[in-house]
Amino acid sequence: MNLAFVESPVQLLNVLEWAHATPAVPGPGDLTVVVLSPTDPMSRGQLRRMAELARDAGFAVRWQEARGGMGAPLRTVRELGPILRRAERIVIGDPFSRYVQLLLTLVGRKDVTVVDDGTATMEFVAQVSRGEQLVRWHRRGSRRGPRELVLAPVTFLARRRLAPSRTRSVEVFTSMPVEPPPGITVTRNDFAWTRARFGPPTITRGADMVGTSLVETGVVDLGQYLEAVSALARAHGATRYFAHRRESADKLHRLAVETGLEVVRPELPLELIARRGPIGATVLSFPSTVVHTLPLALAGTGIQVAVCDIAPEWLRENASPRAQGFLAGVTGTARDVRRLPAPA
Repeated sequence: MNLAFVESPVQLLNVLEWAHATPAVPGPGDLTVVVLSPTDPMSRGQLRRMAELARDAGFAVRWQEARGGMGAPLRTVRELGPILRRAERIVIGDPFSRYVQLLLTLVGRKDVTVVDDGTATMEFVAQVSRGEQLVRWHRRGSRRGPRELVLAPVTFLARRRLAPSRTRSVEVFTSMPVEPPPGITVTRNDFAWTRARFGPPTITRGADMVGTSLVETGVVDLGQYLEAVSALARAHGATRYFAHRRESADKLHRLAVETGLEVVRPELPLELIARRGPIGATVLSFPSTVVHTLPLALAGTGIQVAVCDIAPEWLRENASPRAQGFLAGVTGTARDVRRLPAPA
């Protein structure tokens, strides 16, 4: 049996893509998906819709209120213990998650697959290759607080579980351009399940824009971001703005007022929304996961994905020093996209 742990809608989508692309998973009965439910309403809503799609496809989905109070983590670990011991392969979506790292300490020598959790997959593979501790790319500073120090043994053991050995295989299932270290197998995610399940979409005139949570993660200045969105919308005739699930309500309200764009809060990951349609003939995005995934999900439709670079002056003063280089790498390695300069 394969056991998957997911915490976001995109992770669950990519678990379904992995099952579709993996001959060793002959049927839905060979995969159980455990949703470690987050607390924010947008993520929970999208995850419930994705869980419905997974169940419709015949997979077992277990909804775990993993963050429901002080005792939830220990209760979750205790309840998941029996199925963890029975599983032959563990599939995870976010190796940076402290929750997933805690569960990895319990899996012993089981095989591990890491499915895409967006651009973070690129940083994960790079850090494993360099033998570094697992730290999200947008995190500021190198000093570790009390929580990180307490969890340091968990993180250390989780890193060992994510390293291949004579008794454990490690696979990365990704649509991102990565160069894995020796011993880690990379399997290409081309969104075959999405293309088989949805579309082709109806294409509308004009352009649609994809939102990003770079403001919420403290990387990009809010005022600069709103000005850039407004300039791009005017230049390309965009009418709709597909919000990222982590974008704040206050920011989106201000964006709608200042730009005139219709703000859409998708009920599913954007790859599925775009594939179902209707969608604009051009999809505008800042550096994010979708500049790698949308060209695959929309292959053969004629829809163009265009990515706008992040100008250095948009970054906040306390943004991570790695931010500019990482974002440039996201756009620079994207294939089948149109590159747009940052608007003045």
